[in-house]
Amino acid sequence: MSAVTQGALAAAVDLNGPGHYLNWGVIQISAANLVIIGVMIVVFVLALLLPFPKGRGRR
Repeated sequence: MSAVTQGALAAAVDLNGPGHYLNWGVIQISAANLVIIGVMIVVFVLALLLPFPKGRGRR
């Protein structure tokens, strides 16, 4: 990876600060993990709803 590409990626995501956490009573989760879980749920629902590709000409 070139230095320009690394600089652009570093500017997009700042990892030098503390993480952001969400609290619901005894449940504590980081905002990044919550986003990942949400994306996984969306992909799972799409996998259930989208039609499965069918073979043509096979019986």
